[in-house]
Amino acid sequence: MSFARFISSRITLKSKRTFSKLIVRIAIIGIMLGLGVMILSVAVIEGFKQEIREKVRGFAGDVQIVKSDLNNSYENSSFIPNAGLIPKLKANKHVTAINPYATKPGIIKANSEIEGVVMKGVDKSYDWKYIKEALVAGSVMDFRDSAEAMKQVMISQVTANRLKLKVGDDLIIYFIQETPRRRKLTIKGIFSIGVDEVDKTFIIGDINLIKRLNDWNKGEIGGYEVRVADFDGITSTANWIDNKLPILLKSYTVFENYPAIFEWMGLLDVNIVVMLVLMTIVAVINMISALLIMILERTAMIGLFKAIGARNWVIQKVFLYNAAYLIGIGLLLGNLLGLGVGYFQQTTHFFKLDQASYYMTFVPIQFELSDVILLNIGTLVVCLLVLIVPSMLVSRISPVKAIRFK
Repeated sequence: MSFARFISSRITLKSKRTFSKLIVRIAIIGIMLGLGVMILSVAVIEGFKQEIREKVRGFAGDVQIVKSDLNNSYENSSFIPNAGLIPKLKANKHVTAINPYATKPGIIKANSEIEGVVMKGVDKSYDWKYIKEALVAGSVMDFRDSAEAMKQVMISQVTANRLKLKVGDDLIIYFIQETPRRRKLTIKGIFSIGVDEVDKTFIIGDINLIKRLNDWNKGEIGGYEVRVADFDGITSTANWIDNKLPILLKSYTVFENYPAIFEWMGLLDVNIVVMLVLMTIVAVINMISALLIMILERTAMIGLFKAIGARNWVIQKVFLYNAAYLIGIGLLLGNLLGLGVGYFQQTTHFFKLDQASYYMTFVPIQFELSDVILLNIGTLVVCLLVLIVPSMLVSRISPVKAIRFK
């Protein structure tokens, strides 16, 4: 064991100075709170992004393929897909599912109330996994009887509340076209995605009903929803899909279809950077204060070491080793605090949110091991680097004055 390590262990573990102990404890608590808050902040932001991303993806898919025209309305332009298109796209290992769909705007009339909506028409191949998770009441549509399926509809909780509807109720939809068409449908299920852009706008019905209303030919659809395996690779997969499409078709990613949501999520990253900087500054200030007090309290010891020939850097390392030990304790406690509170929230959903403002009913937590490791390493490195400067105070202490000071 080196001289610096030996002396550091003695003054760290066997110190009897009450004032410096108090300051050291405050510094440790500062690091603990700083790291704990940083871990929780990153976990909450990642949780928000993950939850909202999955909500939007679950309803709209990752990439949508539609006809290439100037149509910007809620109603898709129809097209007949090339027979070889789907096998070609499914050959990409990143593409996990391709489902046809169509949309058509309409007006619901029920209980003397009216509400504008867009029906999203799907068929029996549709992946109901996410909608089942978002079900509030009832069940998903049943396509075993095609005639009955065209009489069923699923609406959001928002729409149900506005129109005072429940599962099993009938409603009238006036579909908007040159000659509006009226259809009586029965509510099969009520869902709550938790995203206003979806819940206030869409209902789910049978694509065959939309085909019949639009007098489409056999095989015509409004578009395809494509789901990919890796969300981070959506852009590259979408570009690959676009290159495989015929000139009459084009693709849009979920980022392009819901830009406001993903721009809002991008602003969350700015918030977390500000939080990390502020918490790091708090931890650094606490450690600088503790180190300066420890140096001043041991002025006589520093003078004695200098008198027997110890160099400034060796004495600096004594205090830096001491600081590293204290930072380590703070990091350990900070991890216990951050991970503990996060795990508690993950398992209990104790802290609630207003879904209308935050897209969900509870504070989401998403831990990433890499984030936790980087926060620990970053805090340790930044604190030690910053502490090198105040530790240089050792070089300004005169051995004669220091010993006399004792």
